[in-house]
Amino acid sequence: MTATDIELPATASHREERRRERSIRRAENSAFSASKKRLSSPGATIAALVIAVIWTIPTFGLFVTSFRQPADINTSGWWTFFAKPDLTISNYVNTLNFTDTITVGQSFVNSLVIVIPATLFPIAIALLAAYAFAWVNFRGKNILFIAVFSLQVVPIQVALVPLLSLFSNGVTIGNWAVFPGLDLNGLDGSFARIWIAHTIFALPLAIFLLHNFIAALPNDIMEAARIDGASHGQTFFRIVLPLARPAIASFAILQFLWVWNDLLVATIFTSGSNFPITKLLTDLAGTYGQTWYLLSAGTFLAIVVPLIVFFSLQRYFVRGLLAGAAKG
Repeated sequence: MTATDIELPATASHREERRRERSIRRAENSAFSASKKRLSSPGATIAALVIAVIWTIPTFGLFVTSFRQPADINTSGWWTFFAKPDLTISNYVNTLNFTDTITVGQSFVNSLVIVIPATLFPIAIALLAAYAFAWVNFRGKNILFIAVFSLQVVPIQVALVPLLSLFSNGVTIGNWAVFPGLDLNGLDGSFARIWIAHTIFALPLAIFLLHNFIAALPNDIMEAARIDGASHGQTFFRIVLPLARPAIASFAILQFLWVWNDLLVATIFTSGSNFPITKLLTDLAGTYGQTWYLLSAGTFLAIVVPLIVFFSLQRYFVRGLLAGAAKG
């Protein structure tokens, strides 16, 4: 038996594997083209426009209301504006001058201080975990991934009391402090609490979404990196991170919007001068609801930043959410 006789079966096997990969790619491309054709048909376009118009009408009505006189808001619907337009910016002026525990400007800054770390922290941790689940072989990987994924079904409300107890008392077994209580009563204490809370609540979904994208990266690229002697760290930072930008941007949008619009977690884990703008919006109506008309102006002030973030990362959004969808 010669060396040629030994290499021929391996070569044929490799050729067969390449043929299977090419056929799989052709099937995926044809499925994607068919889906794209159906979604870009005239009927789908008309349906999307109709849904967009219906979805936009309440927001447009809220926008019109924010510029109407308080007396008009209390006596007629926003659609009467077209018959008798009477605009004013007093609602925005009164909203910006509103002061409860803090001013609107301070609450706006507090929201930024909360939302930026609460978006970056879970992404950083989830990227490392997703890469490990996708490309690192270790014992019990599948069981651990299922356990992490199953945490998504745990309601936030169920975890709030245990989390508060964890922050206050820590975890002690016998005389050994497994997790010490956090002394976070200083200036930035409540910010640290809400960062940790949002990070914990976001990790299961973040790991799941990012894992789906990272696991769908071409195996040839990862194998080439290993053959070239790249470590897991080099592969992660030089290959996975640049290719995973659409998925990162997609989850960043979801997490940013969730944290920015959150009221429940913010009310529980923040206090005093650290309240975000969502908490202040609930106070705009006043104790007996006399100034509820200010909510329309306050709402539009609050959605400026989310709109900027969404439109800045919009091109990555669909690509990241649909990544790996054609995989088996």
